Amino acid sequence: MGAKKNKGRDSYLSSIQKQQLSADIEEQCKSSSGGRLTGDAILKYIQQQFNVDFHPNAIYKLLEQLGFSWVTSRSKHPKQSTEVQAAFKKVPTGNDP
Repeated sequence: MGAKKNKGRDSYLSSIQKQQLSADIEEQCKSSSGGRLTGDAILKYIQQQFNVDFHPNAIYKLLEQLGFSWVTSRSKHPKQSTEVQAAFKKVPTGNDP
């Protein structure tokens, strides 16, 4: 006998839709416009783009399946300068050892 297929519910999104969602999330993460991509924003995007409703808890399971973590760093501000940040870290604060 062969292995039994999982009896779970079929995905709400097709594999093509998942690829598009993944690409859009990647693009948003690389955006220089600032801001943060939230689970709520992803839910709204999925509803608008694919006309599919997800429960808020299910979105994080979907993101995990796509290889994303729900804990993300902030995107970079367009005027952010690594040189200025490095110089700031070198300024003595009086609490230095």
